[in-house]
Amino acid sequence: MSAPSSAALPYLAGTVAAAARRFGDRPAFVDPDGAVLTYRRLHERSDEVAAGLARRGIGPGAVVALTLPSTAAWVVAYAATAKAGAAMAGVNPRLTDHERRACLERVAPALVIDSADDVHALAVTGGRPVPLDPAVVADPERAAAVVFTSGTTGLPKGVVFTDAQLRAITRYDVGDAWGGRTPIPQYGATQFAHVGFTTKLAWYLRLGTTTHLLARWRAGDVLDLVARERIATIGGVAPQVALLLRDPGFDERDLSCVKLLVVGGAASPPALVGEARRRFDAGYSIRWSSTESGGVGTATDPAGDLHEVLHTAGRPRPGMGLEVRDAERRPLPAGEVGRLWLRSDAAMARYWDDPDATAEVLVDGWLDTGDLGHLDDAGRLVVAGRAGDLFIRGGYNVHPAEVVARLGRHPAVAELAVVPRADDVLGAIGVAVVVPADPAHPPTLAELRAFGAETLSRYKLPEDLVVTDALPLTAMQKVDRRRLVALVADPDPRTGFP
Repeated sequence: MSAPSSAALPYLAGTVAAAARRFGDRPAFVDPDGAVLTYRRLHERSDEVAAGLARRGIGPGAVVALTLPSTAAWVVAYAATAKAGAAMAGVNPRLTDHERRACLERVAPALVIDSADDVHALAVTGGRPVPLDPAVVADPERAAAVVFTSGTTGLPKGVVFTDAQLRAITRYDVGDAWGGRTPIPQYGATQFAHVGFTTKLAWYLRLGTTTHLLARWRAGDVLDLVARERIATIGGVAPQVALLLRDPGFDERDLSCVKLLVVGGAASPPALVGEARRRFDAGYSIRWSSTESGGVGTATDPAGDLHEVLHTAGRPRPGMGLEVRDAERRPLPAGEVGRLWLRSDAAMARYWDDPDATAEVLVDGWLDTGDLGHLDDAGRLVVAGRAGDLFIRGGYNVHPAEVVARLGRHPAVAELAVVPRADDVLGAIGVAVVVPADPAHPPTLAELRAFGAETLSRYKLPEDLVVTDALPLTAMQKVDRRRLVALVADPDPRTGFP
């Protein structure tokens, strides 16, 4: 096994090498077909692929795009790219052809790897990476990874992370700790191109986790895997948790191994949090972050009071700053809604080849997240949605997340979104899109309005209702607001979707 000086290794490459020495033949990744990639083999194989990249002239300054499925081969290719000193750009294979082309055109990769066979073909048996100039490795501007935004409001942007941000993200999660003799089983909840995997792979490797991969995320398969492998922590987004709870065999499985659910990426309705805590008999931690923040931001304490657990997104990680600001970037007092600004050394370095967009969101060490919210008197964050989600009804601002937070508590509601529909008189009105807890007995618009009127002004209440089987999701498993807007504009009575 090659052992180059750690001074000449990019951060992820050095982590792969150190994890191989610590964990050896422990399974690192288990593919859907049962094939195992050990820590030792991950290091050896990525050395061989890095040698193949060098043969093609790919090194510092180049971009390698990964469009292949989320299997162990993806991880090998990512580690090899790091060892070559190039930047890895992950493109979610579930995107449309148009979206994938847009991502690739943005970064102009020197190589696109779209299958495990491509990874295999690159490998040079017994090969080793070309030694890198330590000055190149230490370059604070050198891109290590590019993560594309979810594209819920337009074509994705390329978010650049250097080694410095990858180190910081690991530090926020595990500090300098390494895992022990007992493997930590987990499963892949998102596509590897997502910020939740790309920027956090290093800390998974430091902990010595064994990640079990699924050909496709299905609630029953996830629950079977959790029960079989005795997985203690379930990660994902709120719609996935809702699907787990609805699985008809949920109560037949022994899920006593589950101790915590870590959920971000989309709002967690209080009713969902309560049901998940009760039925899993486990803690539930809501996370708020963004692609630009490196996937780290605020978190609720699973052992906190009920208000924190159900109705807030918690507090920033230690060492981070969080401010609510007005349109002139002046801090606002507790209780007032404004734009959320985050100060964190885990935040992105820049947008790829877009200095103007970078300058708009990175200001004096702070990141404008584009989200809206307020802080309560205890310093906990209450998210009010994206700035672009706000709509104006008759001259009054309506924040959909505020309405969802209230109506989501209605006992007949399993999932809920609120989006605007153009109106000739008022400019826009709110439409509630509801997944009912009992499909045979969905709530009525009058019931929702009466329930919401207890805490919301009348102008915030929805004025129409669409009932559907499921909320549409993007390839990143976030609620697809563009499809929702189209849905409420012209719903298809057969399916609820246009």
